Amino acid sequence: MNTWVITNAIAAWLLVPGCLLLLGIFGLARVSRHPRSGKALLAISLAALWLLATPWVARALRQNIEPAFADPLAAAPAQAIIVLGGGQYHHAPEYGASTVNEASLARLRYAAHLQRQTGKPVLVSGGAPEGSPHTEATAMKAVLENEFRVPVAWMESASNNTLENARLSRALLTAQGINRVYLITHAWHMPRARRVFVQAGFEVVPALTYYATHFRSTALDFMPNAAALGDSSRVLHELLGMLWYRLKSIVN
Repeated sequence: MNTWVITNAIAAWLLVPGCLLLLGIFGLARVSRHPRSGKALLAISLAALWLLATPWVARALRQNIEPAFADPLAAAPAQAIIVLGGGQYHHAPEYGASTVNEASLARLRYAAHLQRQTGKPVLVSGGAPEGSPHTEATAMKAVLENEFRVPVAWMESASNNTLENARLSRALLTAQGINRVYLITHAWHMPRARRVFVQAGFEVVPALTYYATHFRSTALDFMPNAAALGDSSRVLHELLGMLWYRLKSIVN
């Protein structure tokens, strides 16, 4: 079992719904001997699960960590574009091979848009943390070049997380004399990504995509659904990741 699997297995129980399931189980186990506290813990776990699974709460959490939009073209020009991988769609039957997933595709679409506006060379970054023989960077390069007709200058294919994305991309681009970059990732991921890329030595121009916007609020915003729970979990994952990187920097 590799480090990526172990790290994410631990995180699964620290994030929702894992932590709330544990809290509910603990509360249920206490009911027979300590009915008041047991029922209270069970009620808290169910209420928190309901709230975090509502689009209204999930959107509010995302908007709380997403930086305000700033047009990257309004900043001083960067020298290159770095696109961070967001995962793969493994063994896609309709394509006959693995390709990028929805998260990666959203980032690549914006990368193509930004590259056409700036003409800057593109680096795609993403390894194969799950152990696949095909890396995220390989799939990203194929989509950018074959579908968006945007050339890829460099591939960073060895990283398993955002911290490694930054350090390995830095090693590649230092040799090219590139220091200032447009960094493309989801808006909810940018605070953590920007921090580690700056720490790696880059000057970062944030190029954010996929904000938590909506057309209008309805009663459905207060009804639980799986997508909203996923968004809430994603925000908590980012907060946990930022805390973990901060602790690592203190220890190191």
